[in-house]
Amino acid sequence: MRTGVWLVGARGSVAVTSIVGASALRAGLTEPIGCVAEHPSIDNRALPGFSDLVFGGYDIATTSLVKRAEALAAAGVVPGRLVAALHSELSTADEDVKVLPHGGTQGQAAAAMVADLQAFRERHGLERVVVVNVASTEPAAVPHPAHASLLQLRQALEQADAVLPASSLAAFAALNAGCAYVDFTPSTGARLPALHELALEKQVPYAGHDGKTGETLLKSVLAPMFAMRQLRVRSWSGLNLLGGGDGATLADPAANAAKSASKQRVLGETLGYVPDGHTRIEYVPDIGDFKTAWDLVTFAGFLGTSMRMEFTWHGCDSALAAPLVLDLARIVAAAHRNGRVGPLPELAFFFKDPLGDVDHGLAAQFEALAAFTASLT
Repeated sequence: MRTGVWLVGARGSVAVTSIVGASALRAGLTEPIGCVAEHPSIDNRALPGFSDLVFGGYDIATTSLVKRAEALAAAGVVPGRLVAALHSELSTADEDVKVLPHGGTQGQAAAAMVADLQAFRERHGLERVVVVNVASTEPAAVPHPAHASLLQLRQALEQADAVLPASSLAAFAALNAGCAYVDFTPSTGARLPALHELALEKQVPYAGHDGKTGETLLKSVLAPMFAMRQLRVRSWSGLNLLGGGDGATLADPAANAAKSASKQRVLGETLGYVPDGHTRIEYVPDIGDFKTAWDLVTFAGFLGTSMRMEFTWHGCDSALAAPLVLDLARIVAAAHRNGRVGPLPELAFFFKDPLGDVDHGLAAQFEALAAFTASLT
């Protein structure tokens, strides 16, 4: 089941780590640590194997994948020995990474993207292609009235003015090309009524939003604990320190707001109320691709006794995200093959802000994921 993985943001840290990781797994040079689809409780027999994955994608940068991987190795994100051993594989993948189409109307840009995806599929004899957005977080966008229906959107895309954010244009092109779409970012992506309509028309699935890799992963474990113990959370505040390209992007207030809102959703959904407090994100260039989060939780116990919890999370964003990108590409490809259409709420385990009305507790999400993969043939 040869499967294309088309990465939007293909020269970014998460994408390059994903490509290095898949290549290393294919060559037997590493173990699938962090890959949820390899968990003993997950039935992965219907999923494409790592050797079935073929990578391509878009980026505005032109630095080669080899050079980007070498830079990540120097920063301690990926092992240098793997980059040296996989030089040929990275160079081959680099041939399928293109500069995003630009100029003309958004309709013309989307048509060029569709042509690129179709050519990629045909060139490699792929059964499926999954488009995964791992590009920088966009500012929070308010959907234009023209997005109300697919017909109106198609008409608007032929006008001179841009009507879709970049993530939604990529989703439009992916769905139009008959490719499944995954948004690993908090950007708008496929979360527009017209794009849902397009997914149903083209009979393809989509999933998202915003990969759950660090602080929010812990929230999805701890919040159900407080809820089940009937402990009243009074406040939950967090400080996230990020370096690298993601941190630089999130220095923009609008992009920061979009990310912060995504990170907080799990609390309201799990607790049934929104405690006081906010999540702050700050850019610290010196820590590179690593991130640190510090959270303070105040809560009330029996007789109103005041208590508190503090925790610190320090991790490498790309190393946490990349195996999930591979999981999602494999699972969504299998879902597409099984005739699943539209949103995939069963994949909530992977996301901070998942599609649909889902349980936000991690254990319940894992059970839903295991049941879903077991249903695939």
